[in-house]
Amino acid sequence: MDLVELTKEIVLSLCADKDSVNVKEFESDDDKVMLIEVMVSEDDYGKIIGKAGRNINAIRTLVQASSYLKDNKRVNINVEKF
Repeated sequence: MDLVELTKEIVLSLCADKDSVNVKEFESDDDKVMLIEVMVSEDDYGKIIGKAGRNINAIRTLVQASSYLKDNKRVNINVEKF
């Protein structure tokens, strides 16, 4: 599974407003780094971040572990609300 799709599936499972979720990959200066940006509604932002950032850290850990199995790239995930 693609890392962007994996991130999107995890985020969708946590969000109430699934139509507002947008996950995209962006170019980085370093070939060994993948940048993923997650856009969610303001109501779902707290669910994605979680208490003390636990949910987003868990998402980052899962996606990073998947990356090490395939591409061996460093993954940076940013979450924004709109």
